[in-house]
Amino acid sequence: MPRLTRLTPDTAVGASRDLLADLVSRHGQVGDMVATMAHSPAVLGGYLQLSRAMGRAKLNRRISERVSIAVQAQQGCGLCLDAHVSAARALCVDEEEIERARAGTSADPAIAAVITLAPQIYREPASITDDQVTALREHGYSDRAIADVVGVVALNILTGAFNLLAGLTPESAARA
Repeated sequence: MPRLTRLTPDTAVGASRDLLADLVSRHGQVGDMVATMAHSPAVLGGYLQLSRAMGRAKLNRRISERVSIAVQAQQGCGLCLDAHVSAARALCVDEEEIERARAGTSADPAIAAVITLAPQIYREPASITDDQVTALREHGYSDRAIADVVGVVALNILTGAFNLLAGLTPESAARA
């Protein structure tokens, strides 16, 4: 059961009301997470800005969804994990690769190098080595793509932690 209530443009106040009203006018509706984030205009605004910015990432979307799966498998947000698994499937990532991403790897060594890095950024970023970054470059990743991995992880930490705090689960989303 959700711990925080969903807001609407009618129940939100100030900047949150404006953000929600704009989103609803452009998209028709907003999901539970966004509607609940509206309790804090700073959190909602930050999420929207980071989400838009990561839409311009150089990291391939099929890879970034697997990075998200690996992070959410660690963080434990079922709502986020389900969303990223669905997105990976929509991008034609096969079930074996989705399962490998849950385990923090891939059959492709270049993709495995990035997916392995993501949970490490989440859990223990101080342990990242020069050799790991060199290996990513040897697999063809630019400095921008490597930096984008941090952005994907950060976005997942924000959304997953928020959903866990707010009590948003796949079950609560299905009831809404």
